[in-house]
Amino acid sequence: MAKKTDDKMDRLVSLCKRRGYVFPSSEIYGGLNSCWDYGPLGAELKRNIKTFWWEAMTARRDDVEGLDAAILMHPQVWVTSGHVAEFHDPLVDCRQCKARFRADEVAGKTRCPKCGNETLTEARQFNLMFKTFMGPVEDSTAVVYMRPETAQGIYVNFLNVKNSSRQKVPFGIAQIGKAFRNEITPGNFIFRTREFEQMEMQYFIHPSEDDKWFEYWREQRWNWYMELGIRKEKIRWHEHGQGELAHYAKKAYDIEYEFPFGWKELEGVHNRTDFDLSRHQQATGKDLGYMDDKYKDKFIPYIIETSAGCDRTLLTVLVDAYDEDPSRGDKSTVLRLSPKIAPIKAAVFPLVNKDGMPEIAEKIYHDLKKKFKVFYDDGGSVGRRYARMDEAGCPFCITIDGQTKEDDTVTIRDRDSMVQTRHKIGELEGIIAERMK
Repeated sequence: MAKKTDDKMDRLVSLCKRRGYVFPSSEIYGGLNSCWDYGPLGAELKRNIKTFWWEAMTARRDDVEGLDAAILMHPQVWVTSGHVAEFHDPLVDCRQCKARFRADEVAGKTRCPKCGNETLTEARQFNLMFKTFMGPVEDSTAVVYMRPETAQGIYVNFLNVKNSSRQKVPFGIAQIGKAFRNEITPGNFIFRTREFEQMEMQYFIHPSEDDKWFEYWREQRWNWYMELGIRKEKIRWHEHGQGELAHYAKKAYDIEYEFPFGWKELEGVHNRTDFDLSRHQQATGKDLGYMDDKYKDKFIPYIIETSAGCDRTLLTVLVDAYDEDPSRGDKSTVLRLSPKIAPIKAAVFPLVNKDGMPEIAEKIYHDLKKKFKVFYDDGGSVGRRYARMDEAGCPFCITIDGQTKEDDTVTIRDRDSMVQTRHKIGELEGIIAERMK
């Protein structure tokens, strides 16, 4: 069973490189462990996922504002948040082969999983934050950190956003941005990496309403994955028990997805109470309390957090969409991506490169390109072109043939059903837009 799982991931990784979704970083230099570059289709898919999240969180709502905070922050932020003292993983080394493992990976074992020798060290704490230096002198006074999460940038801007936007509690602040963690054992392709992008929203509420808003945001986030096209049977909720809860959390649930390598966290929804704002108020002396006509008492807002990884979401939609359909013959691989986020919305083909077909196809291509990401392909048989687009996740293929010159109609071939229907050229934009819904 493990081999079959590994084979599927290997085939997906191969497809991602072949079709321009994900490349190993610095590959011509031998690569850099756990670092990946997004190719033309990967960059487009990632942008579509972020846009889909951003629109759900901000454009459709009146109670959530956007933010783009700096990656480098005052180092005291991370002392106050607890990251300097508590953001650790227990680490075990092998004295023989120098391999490094998280303690939970080798719990109860005396032999190294890699070399088999009984040479494992005792567990020691390893801080996951990357350090760097700000300014010309590299000493302890110049230390700053690459942020391990985007949430703290939201907390320290609570007053700025509240005052400038004139929002009233309850309201949220959303942010998409890079974060960095010096993971001991990254892996499973882009599932766990040292450089990643987060999509987080922090919702500020009255403490008495925390249960209501916690359940509300659980429902909202579940529905978002349904809109994204993820198969319902492949995701589930996991509630954190007392031994799993983070030090700041009153309650926490994870949305988990069944990857080929097991059920793993996709997104977390957390009740962080007033831990964060209280800590920052105490450390800075700034009054982060809130009061208005609705709430007669002054209070430090509780926070309901929704925290998703963009890279992990991208991997999820690729895994969920990956299919091998024997009925298609040798070219059986299909990426059944939702048209909402597919990097290429439609491909345009002239049936043959003569009889005026390329000219009509190019005009259609350039007209559609003003509205959608489309691809033009005139190389090889139409069957091969269909197969290439199926593997790239393109939902619709438009073919210009001999009949097109007679009645201005073309065929639209659906990726998933392979059904072909005929339509007027002037209807193409509306048809694609409708099917993207």
